[in-house]
Order: sequence, then structure tokens, then C-alpha cells
Amino acid sequence: MKSICVTMIMLFVCAIGKAQQLQSYIEEAQSNNPTIQAHQLNYNIAQEKVNEANWLPNTEFIAGYFVSEPETRTGAQRARFSAKQMLPWFGTVSARQRYAETMAETDYVDYVIVKRKLTLDVARSYYRLYSLKAKQDVLDENIKLLQTYEKLALTSVEVGKASAVDVLRLQIRQNEIEQQKEVLQEEFLAEQAAFNGLLNRGIGIAVDVVSSMSIPEIDPITLDSLQLNPELLRFDKMYATVTHAELLNKKESSPMLGFGLDYVPVQERPNMTFGDNGKDIVMPMVSLSVPMFNKRYDSRTKQNELRRQEIELQKQERLNVLESSFAKAVSQRNEARIAFNIQAKNLKQAKDAEQILIKNYETGTIDFEDVLEIQELQLKFQLNQIQSVRLYYVQSALINYLINK
Repeated sequence: MKSICVTMIMLFVCAIGKAQQLQSYIEEAQSNNPTIQAHQLNYNIAQEKVNEANWLPNTEFIAGYFVSEPETRTGAQRARFSAKQMLPWFGTVSARQRYAETMAETDYVDYVIVKRKLTLDVARSYYRLYSLKAKQDVLDENIKLLQTYEKLALTSVEVGKASAVDVLRLQIRQNEIEQQKEVLQEEFLAEQAAFNGLLNRGIGIAVDVVSSMSIPEIDPITLDSLQLNPELLRFDKMYATVTHAELLNKKESSPMLGFGLDYVPVQERPNMTFGDNGKDIVMPMVSLSVPMFNKRYDSRTKQNELRRQEIELQKQERLNVLESSFAKAVSQRNEARIAFNIQAKNLKQAKDAEQILIKNYETGTIDFEDVLEIQELQLKFQLNQIQSVRLYYVQSALINYLINK
């Protein structure tokens, strides 16, 4: 529970150096994120409440002065001083401390959950940055390719084998891709600002992302299970908290013992001589406080039992949600691999078609409409591949969040 598992995410990144880079981003976010820091402080407060639980009722001190001094055989009573200390039943203080400890443990699990969610958010944002950057690189490659086609078209126009319309079409297509690239750049800057926000640093700081990623043939082996997810362990801690709350309730419903001392100064009787003349009164006292007519403890017992039932139902409901999310994540990760492989085949065939068109140019025949169509297909397949890679790693990060402890 005390170590946040981020290394599994790193296994999905092809370049080890870049993997370390993402890990450093995650560690920086965990160190600087305000939400994490707030939960850390909340946990520290909960720990301090364990010390607070070690308390006893206030000691009572009473002082009184007799306005009309009562006369006794040994003399007149002038004042009265009392001290009393009530003590809870045996084991009440330790039960209170254990209850505070379970509350702190629940707060710690909340801290772990927030930390894991931040790790997931950083990974998701990082992979989106990668996809936006990779798409820009692909668009740059396609712009260069269209520029090459444009030179071929201009040469063909000079020898009368193509029209100026073909050149204009190629230029228009370049303009469209330039527009896509600029839009992607704006999206990249917006996502970079969000990423830096997760790390609690300047939104304009450049984020270095991996240049290329691919989908592995075999998924990493995961041995943990959903039962170790902190979101489920939190309900176990909550259940334990309610259990200790009931134990504390039982202790608090027990009697309280009190010990005290009364001191009464006595004034000597004048003109009299005897052994106890003016002897002060000292009276030790023992008291017992019994909650005979207090029904709140019975009510708390019923509330605690209902609360335990509620927690069990909430845990089952959350388990169902996590199982559904896990199955969906595995399915979408598999879909991403399937799509990636299909796009790879399509891209290879599109490149083969491109080579055929280039060879036709050597024989003097080339259809630039076909060239544009093939180029658009290549671009489509390349962008889809990048999207599949991003989906694969995002779902892998989610699976890691769900099943790793």
C-alpha cells in the first residue's frame, strides 16, 4: 500500500530512456501536486488525532466559603475544598486510540487512491501529447511527400503530360495538411498546459515526449487482482473503522469511576480544651457514574450495524464497476492491437501502390488524382495507427491502475 506502482506503465514504452522520463514526470507530479499535498496533510492530521485520543475527563477543583459558618463539636467549618477525577472504564482509552488509528488508515488509503489517480492522469496526458506530436511529424512527412509530387507535376506540365489543375490540387492538399498541423499544434499546447498543471509548474514549460512508440506483440503479465485495488481496500478499512467504533461504544457505555478528596478547615472553639479541637476534615471519596437511562449507546450499536451493511453493499457495487472497467479496458486494448496491425497492412499496401505510381511516371504516365487518393489513404492509416498506439497505452495504464497494488 505504501508504494505506488508506476513501473508497469514504463514497460509499455519502447525507449528505456523515455520511460524513465515519464516516470520522472509522475514522481514530480506526486511531489508537487496540490491535491496530493492536501491529502498528505489530511493524513498527518488523522495521525495526530491518535495522540489526541489519549485523554481523560477534566479534573474538577471546587472551593467554597461558608458565609454562615456551621458549628460542629470540634469547631466552626470555615470553607470547603474538593478535587475529583473521573476515569473511564478499563480499556476505553486504548479503544479510542485504536478507533483513531483505523480512521487514519482510511485517510491513508484515500491518499493512495488520489496518488494513483494522479499517476493515471499524468500517463493519459503524456500519451495524448505523444499522439499529437507524432501526428504532427506524420503531417510533416506528408507535406514533404506532396512537395515531391508537386515537382513531378510541374515537370509533367512542362512536357504536356499533366495539367495545371493537378498542380493546384496538390497545393490545396498541402494547405489542408498545413491547417491540420497548426490545429494539432494548438491542441498540443493546450494539453501541455494541462500536463504541466498536473505537475504544478508553469504551463508554458516544454514537455519532452517519446518520439516513437509501438504496440508489443505480447501484453505484459500481470499477477495482481482487483481485490488489491485501494478503492476496494478502502471499504475494508471503513468496515474496520465501524467495528472499532462499536467496540469504543461498548466501552463508553460502561460505568465511569471517580476518585476525589474533600478538605474542610475547622476553626478552634475558644476557651475549650480537648483533643480534636479545630481539627480539619479530610474526606476521600469514590464515585460511580452509571448510564442507566441513556439509550444513545443502543442507538449507536444499531447505526454501526446498518453502517457495516451499507459498506458491504457499497464495496460490492464498486467491485462490479471496477470489474466492468477492467473488462472494457482489456477489450479496448485488444481492439487497439487489432486496429494497429490492420492499419500496418493497409499502410504497406498503400506504399506499394505509391511505388507503382512512381514507376508509371518513369514510363511517362501518371494520374495525380490517384496520387492524391493514395496519399490521403497513407495519411489516414498513419494517423489511425498513432491513435491505436495511444489507445493501447492509455488502456494499459488503466489496467495497471485497476489490478496492481
